[in-house]
Amino acid sequence: MLAVLLAAVAPSQVSAQESADLSPLAHGSGETASPATLTVNESISFDLASLTPKKQPETELPDGVGPSIVVDTDSPAAIDPDRYRSLGSRMAAAKWETLGLFAYITATQAYWTDDTTSFHFKDEGWFGKNTNNLGIDKLTHAFNAYLFAEFLGARIAHKTDDRAAAALPAALLSTALQFYGELWDGHKSDSGFSYQDIVFNTAGAAFSVLRHTVPGLEEKLDFRLMMVPNSHVYSFKGKEHYEQQHFLLSLELAGFDGLKTGPFRLVELQVGYRGKDFTNADIAAGKEPKRDIFFGVALNIKELFFKNSRSRVGRMIGSGLNYFQIPYTGLYDNY
Repeated sequence: MLAVLLAAVAPSQVSAQESADLSPLAHGSGETASPATLTVNESISFDLASLTPKKQPETELPDGVGPSIVVDTDSPAAIDPDRYRSLGSRMAAAKWETLGLFAYITATQAYWTDDTTSFHFKDEGWFGKNTNNLGIDKLTHAFNAYLFAEFLGARIAHKTDDRAAAALPAALLSTALQFYGELWDGHKSDSGFSYQDIVFNTAGAAFSVLRHTVPGLEEKLDFRLMMVPNSHVYSFKGKEHYEQQHFLLSLELAGFDGLKTGPFRLVELQVGYRGKDFTNADIAAGKEPKRDIFFGVALNIKELFFKNSRSRVGRMIGSGLNYFQIPYTGLYDNY
């Protein structure tokens, strides 16, 4: 349903395929992935760049009709510069998108919530070997909040023509939506309201702010998710689902002025986090859970094939590659 909403508000940049798994990572720590967040199985491709309005040719009034006035026909901010000056007005610029995400979270949480209890807190830990998912679920919260903030920021910038100023209101909206989803977890018998989840929700949204307010950072650094196929190709929920998820920070050399034209523009330097041998079957077999911070070098697929794409599909794919890493396109150390 979220994919349909995104397609409706920005049809040129969203394409999704819904699945039974409604979240790339769970809000809770149980076997079932929480639906309060975006699904990894949804092949979401945001062409966020296309959401920022392109400057249209300037229009002049005909001769003899008053003074010669130059009007920017595509910039709402130019027509009413005070309209989006306050933080609240910029947040309101994405009110319908935010309401759509709110409805999505409500519907999916209601569908997937089975056993409930009174509101309670739960200390889920961080990245220890004794945690349910080695902390991978915490990075999911960060990633989902980051995606929400990126989408809402692009929508706000579409109306205000200022992506940097859109970053903070988008992050606040994203954090609020994730907080709402966490309230649902607080009533689940197999989960609970986790302050660790809140910390990572905030961190993911804050990274979006950083990426769009530090000059040049957006072109250089991405936060991505790579889903590595397993023996079932894709697991829709549970620990097997988490084990497939590798989170990455990717440094694009193409973002540096001195490397934009040479062969190094096709290189990305990456660092990530992953875990394995923590499923119930692994524990029963006596395996010790393994966590790993890994490093690698990857091919910049976006730069190679979609840098100057003229088609809508090409731009969608190129934008999606800012958020999702294609498996087997990089070399990583083993563990």
